[in-house]
Amino acid sequence: MSNISFQYPSWYLILCFALGLAYALILYYRDTTFKDQASWLKWLMGILRFLSVGLIASLLLSPLLKSIITDVKKPVIVLAQDGSESIGMEMSDEERTSYKTALDQLQSELGDEYDLKSYTFGSEIREGITYNFEDKSTDIAALLSNTYDLYSNQNLGAVILASDGIYNEGSNPVYASAQLAAPVYTIALGDTTPRRDLIVKRVFHNKIAYLGDKFSVQIDLLADNATGSNSQLSVYKVDGSGTRLLHQEAVSIGNSSFFTTREVILEANNAGVQRYRVVFGQVTGEVSTRNNSKDIFVDVLDARQKVLVLANAPHPDITSIKQALTSNKNYDVEIDYVSNFSSQLSAYDFVILHQLPSKLNDAAGILNQIQNNKIPHLFFVGAQSDLSRFNQAQSLVSITSGSDNLNQVQARVNPAFSLFKLTEELKNELPNFAPVIAPFGDYKIGGESEILLYQRIGKVDTQYPLCLIGENNQVKVGVFCAEGIWKWRLFDFLQNNNHEIFDEVITKTVQYLSLKEDKRRFRVNLSKNIFDENEAIYLDAELYNESYELVNEPDVSLSIANGEGREFNYTFNKSGNAYTLNAGILPVGDYTFRANTNYNSENFNYTGQFSVQPIQLESYAMTADHNMLKLLSEKYGGQLFYPDNIASIASLIQSEETLKPVIYETAKTKPLINLKWLFFLLLTLLTAEWFLRRYFGAY
Repeated sequence: MSNISFQYPSWYLILCFALGLAYALILYYRDTTFKDQASWLKWLMGILRFLSVGLIASLLLSPLLKSIITDVKKPVIVLAQDGSESIGMEMSDEERTSYKTALDQLQSELGDEYDLKSYTFGSEIREGITYNFEDKSTDIAALLSNTYDLYSNQNLGAVILASDGIYNEGSNPVYASAQLAAPVYTIALGDTTPRRDLIVKRVFHNKIAYLGDKFSVQIDLLADNATGSNSQLSVYKVDGSGTRLLHQEAVSIGNSSFFTTREVILEANNAGVQRYRVVFGQVTGEVSTRNNSKDIFVDVLDARQKVLVLANAPHPDITSIKQALTSNKNYDVEIDYVSNFSSQLSAYDFVILHQLPSKLNDAAGILNQIQNNKIPHLFFVGAQSDLSRFNQAQSLVSITSGSDNLNQVQARVNPAFSLFKLTEELKNELPNFAPVIAPFGDYKIGGESEILLYQRIGKVDTQYPLCLIGENNQVKVGVFCAEGIWKWRLFDFLQNNNHEIFDEVITKTVQYLSLKEDKRRFRVNLSKNIFDENEAIYLDAELYNESYELVNEPDVSLSIANGEGREFNYTFNKSGNAYTLNAGILPVGDYTFRANTNYNSENFNYTGQFSVQPIQLESYAMTADHNMLKLLSEKYGGQLFYPDNIASIASLIQSEETLKPVIYETAKTKPLINLKWLFFLLLTLLTAEWFLRRYFGAY
């Protein structure tokens, strides 16, 4: 239904058409142009002019055309089916077929009279109902929240929820925040009979461990209706398709609701993502053995760096340095003396040279190996050092001394030092530590260095460096221009009952110097090393040219291999200046990958590994919780039904007098001047008048 409204008083229309009448009378009443024509001609042209002018004047009143649109909405019925694994485990093929038939019949009966919306929920919420029952988790509260968000402002008539009442994600549905203004009818699936079942309920462990360390695994074991049974807890290391027993202990089940926590200590012997399997040995009559085991994954990092302290001769500094570094478990420290050292320096990540080169040993071979292998290193200068050879071995500082005289100096922290941060406690207390012994002479600083500590001689603050850090031939180098730091360690303990300040000076210096920069021109990155079995594997790749600028001109291929040697081949997508790849969802297991590309006739490759872990939430709880479903129905004014009386749900909903269609009326307005037919009407009136005037001789 439509009507016209005006933004001005409607009686203005009289004035508009009076204007049209006046215009027509002035133009034609005393006009003698058409005196030889029939009298009806003047009347016709006058009427045309009257109508066209009246209509044009009326449009100046900005009339609006108001339309009322009526829409009838059927009541919305939401039918949600739990698609989790726990449902399928309890249904035989015959029961599944019978249940599907009953639910399809319910949808057919409700679909004609109501607006039926069907969903499957579990790990996620999907439109439509499926009967695969493969979801790895169940979140009933999310289903209720989603229903509220979509239909709270619509004519929601009822919610039909088919589930076993077991939820393992989200909050308790009975206390969910979604307040539906419609009854919830629940269909109780599954079996509520408690049966004999042994379960590895939870396993607590570190996701990351360091190579060579031991880590704790805490295991929660649960047993229902297995009083008097004897089982055993076993922990295996999974290598490819084989397993190796690491730990085993007996478990005696003393009551019908048995629960215990056991702790197992494991050792991280191999680097990479390691897979372990916890097994609670099955007993006779168990309803399911799927929940008797759980796989865990631990990412073992080979982050320990091998540090060599190579000295000219025994000195108390050496032990102090080792004690400071071993306080950090990421360092594996070895001590040796230059006179009997025969190992290859390439086996070490960092080298500390204590008073080398010395007056008795120039350590030329050692220094050459360090430069050739580009090993970051730290010099300690002392009375035994050969200063001329030391000056040749590095470019950070040059010490010129005309004698063997030494100075007792204290440390002063450089406030402008920026390579790493020092605590305020260190900055305040280190200048008060016992003096160390530095060569007396002239110090000249090289261009690629930054001073950490200055020398304080007596009460005079000098610009002579005590400790400085820089680079020499693209290798990080540090120089400590003194010996006797063992006194700092003792003084620190005397003042603070700990060695924290001394350890901070040594470990932060070594940590900065030994930090390796990734200068590889081709890299592949994973967001993490351990994925759930329902997660897609995403990888990113970067390729750099000789100037370390990102390029992605060549194609990058990727090969992923599982533990059995089966390979999956992919090609990266180009995104911006880099590469991306979605490898999809892979089965549970350990995987290695290799990426390859060729740029400017140079081959690049990158290898790595990751693991996919199973989701076993649905196998932990096998006993249906129909009481929760009943409480949920009572909260929203619905009822609980069982699969054998699903057909009665339709008749119950149809008998509800409140479930009626709702009529929605929408008012729509638009300016009358926008109507195209009105334009053509005015055009017709004006054209007709113009044609008659021209045809019968007027201009």
